[in-house]
Amino acid sequence: MASSSKANLAEQDEGEEAEEIEHFNDFTLASSWERFISEIEATCRQWLADGPKRLLEKGAVHLDSSDNIYKVKSELKNAAKIYSMEYYFEISGKIADWNCTLHDLQLCFGVKEFLVISPQSASGVVLDAPEATKLLSAVSIALANCSSLWPAFVPVHDPSRKAFIGIQNMGTIFTRRFEADRIGSQVPIKFMHLEGLYELFVSKFAYCMSDHSMHLFRVHLLMKLTYQTLSNDEDNYDDIQEADTENAESETSPGCGNPNRKHWDDDCPWNEWYSAEDPVMRFDLVVTWSEKVVESSLEMAEMENASPHEAEKWILAPNLYPNLDSSKGDRIGFASQLHLLVNALEMSFEAPFIEDFVSVENPGSDNLESTMVIPPPTVLDRVLKDLFLEDPQLPDFAKDEHKSSRAIKGAPVESLFAQFCLHSLWFGNCNIRAIAVLWIEFVQEIRWHWEESQPLPKIPANGSIDLATCLINQKLQMLAICIGKKRELNEEFEDCIGTKDDASANMEKMQEVNKVGDESSSFHARSQAFDEKRDSLLTPEGFNGSKTVESKFSANAQDVHSADKSTLDSIRRGSAGPVGSMKLLKLCQSLHAPFTQSAPLMTEDMHEERLRAIETFGFSFNFSAQLERETLSSDMSAFKAANPGAVFEDFIRWYSPRDWENDESEAKGPSTDLTEGMNVDWPPQGRLSRGMSESGNFWRKIWDEAPILPASEQKPLLDPNREGEKILHYLETMQPHQLLEQMVCSAFRASADTLNQTNYGSLKEMDTKMDQLYLTMASTLRPLQVNLLSNTSDTIEDLQRLCVVFEHVEKLLILAASLHRRFRQVPRISEAIFSNYYNFYLPTMGIGLADVDTQKEFDMKLQLSQNERQVVSNMFTPPTANQSWRKVLSMGNHLNGHEPILREIIFSMHDNASDNHYASSSHRDYQQDTETYRMYTCGTSNDLQIYFDI
Repeated sequence: MASSSKANLAEQDEGEEAEEIEHFNDFTLASSWERFISEIEATCRQWLADGPKRLLEKGAVHLDSSDNIYKVKSELKNAAKIYSMEYYFEISGKIADWNCTLHDLQLCFGVKEFLVISPQSASGVVLDAPEATKLLSAVSIALANCSSLWPAFVPVHDPSRKAFIGIQNMGTIFTRRFEADRIGSQVPIKFMHLEGLYELFVSKFAYCMSDHSMHLFRVHLLMKLTYQTLSNDEDNYDDIQEADTENAESETSPGCGNPNRKHWDDDCPWNEWYSAEDPVMRFDLVVTWSEKVVESSLEMAEMENASPHEAEKWILAPNLYPNLDSSKGDRIGFASQLHLLVNALEMSFEAPFIEDFVSVENPGSDNLESTMVIPPPTVLDRVLKDLFLEDPQLPDFAKDEHKSSRAIKGAPVESLFAQFCLHSLWFGNCNIRAIAVLWIEFVQEIRWHWEESQPLPKIPANGSIDLATCLINQKLQMLAICIGKKRELNEEFEDCIGTKDDASANMEKMQEVNKVGDESSSFHARSQAFDEKRDSLLTPEGFNGSKTVESKFSANAQDVHSADKSTLDSIRRGSAGPVGSMKLLKLCQSLHAPFTQSAPLMTEDMHEERLRAIETFGFSFNFSAQLERETLSSDMSAFKAANPGAVFEDFIRWYSPRDWENDESEAKGPSTDLTEGMNVDWPPQGRLSRGMSESGNFWRKIWDEAPILPASEQKPLLDPNREGEKILHYLETMQPHQLLEQMVCSAFRASADTLNQTNYGSLKEMDTKMDQLYLTMASTLRPLQVNLLSNTSDTIEDLQRLCVVFEHVEKLLILAASLHRRFRQVPRISEAIFSNYYNFYLPTMGIGLADVDTQKEFDMKLQLSQNERQVVSNMFTPPTANQSWRKVLSMGNHLNGHEPILREIIFSMHDNASDNHYASSSHRDYQQDTETYRMYTCGTSNDLQIYFDI
């Protein structure tokens, strides 16, 4: 028995060994499905081991739609199919609010990190339901083996439905399942209202209750509504419809316009030249209610009638036009036209005369005709009428002028030449042929004003020339002065004619004067009205007066002196009064300051000509006198007339005190006037300076030749006829590149000055950019101001880059104006939006707009305060009759008659998970109040998405 039992035991041991051999795990015989699960598990274990920071170092991809979400990707193969598994995770540990930018699955199901596994196909979804279930099971097994609580999702059905199924192991016997689907059209009326959505959610767990409205369930509710203002396109469409209706009811005059069809920038300074597209397309208003606990569908019906003003938060999000950040060639503004003007400047070196660009005989005219179009004569006439339309009141040229504007050597924005340059930007698309045609007609119109003695519009004839402006503007200012002088001569000539009875006699006098030839100007000289406002009573403080000596006179001598004084005073002419206590050298008479003619006006090129002459011949008294011969001779003649008996030394003491040296050593005591008991310092002691006392001094020669004539009888220093013809000759014969250089400077300055008049509130960033723009223009345009440009110069490239900078600033300014107009009463909103966009746009301002990355969109959300809500609410104007028929109001919570374009609601049920079967057995801590059911709805009355978490 013992042996038999031992034999049985041996056989039993051999059987157990054989059984162990039969149950050996041979992975070489594992199925493809098992290998697929193993591959998923290995990938998940690697991601779990790395953690978020290590995954970032390995090249995790940041999602553009969120600021804090990254993903890693791995390819998996199962049989003949290839799948893509993506792991989405966040860096920060805090739970994001749903007002933040979340991934769709995070928002819908309330998860933080998750997996998405999908086939690598054209649709990217699993169309076969069994395959989707099997795929989700494989991921669930792999995650369970890893002890991971990541939820996993599989996209299913048609891609347009955005449907998912998902699963999550909660570490207990409780497993969450996810399901999402979309009703793209024909949404049931019941689901359009909050009451129906509430009952849909309750039906997921209250299976045995037929009437959910009669039972109470503590359902947690979060609701967010999005409202949207009408876009400009919709506003324009409605205005056109209203205008058509009004025109059908009553006839309107051609000059009358419909006020409802006004463009947004009608009162902006640039609107005179072009109409800018409003950069703000629309605004989204996100209204969020705080969490509520709802116990019946009746409460949901009441909540649907609640006003948006009762919501906890209002968040404003501006929607800008996509092409605001890029240059697609379809935006028209100053910058685009200035770029064309720079191209015209580059072409201006191809011909020596302006007429060559218009003449058909020009060898390059074929190319010009094929690429450059000249506007019709009607457009040309309209431009000339606008330029030369007489305004009874001259504009204020310094009004709203930027502090750095005068650093650019151009014409003021309201001046005639600046207006010509601005018109040229839009005339014939600013090509060189159109500019040549407009300039020729412009000069012809100026000649007509000259010949007809008609004042030039938009140019002040105040007797001064602004040398800080371009040369053409200086010439036009001088021509306006010449026309004014010419008109005065014509008026005085008509006054001299008198009545018709004396007409013949006056005509004979005129004929005699005309025979004199060049001396005919003496007639004009006698009629010339000199400007006495520039003359003043000169006092000794303005000179270095010479010391005087004493001398005694007898009573008889004093009587003779008094008699001489009476005689001299009777022939004194053109005196502005005595100069303090100064006396004449030869006569004991007071030295009188004469009325003199104003110095002849000179433009910049005339000053430069004088400077070149001085550099060539050097500076000396004689050469200086030669340059100023006419002015010096006029002043000497006037001095002689005001001081009969005066000598050359008297003139020097008054005109150039530094050339009179006092002789203190020979000073004598003052003489006593016995008759009047007064002290008289006479005669003055001193001598001329060395330069003035040299033999052959040119000043003395002019003094000897100067006639005794007061300023009113002298030949005018400014000959309006001669100077006017010289100016017209300059305008008619100037080279094309000289014209275009001054046009570019004036056009940039005038365009910037026009934009600078825009009211955009107190935006410091915009002020800074405008200051930088003027400084950049001043430095870039400097070669054009000193005539250093050539057809091979690099300045053309600098000007093209300047156009890019100008376009950046112009777009920012138009945005600033648009925001300021909307939020004038609450400037904090406009300042916050603009500052945020400025920081977003700033990195692109150093490059061309064509190189801007247009994939990144501007996204901003601004929370509003209570006092700002009413201003934003007023932006949602009640819909008109034309708008109401296009929209059928089917949802509640209206804002001024506007229903939300998007309604998002989160329903959830919470249970106390401690001490029940939902309690977790893992080491992780969870809140006692566990979310057991969840439903997220998103959409409108025509498009509804529903996401279940059960």
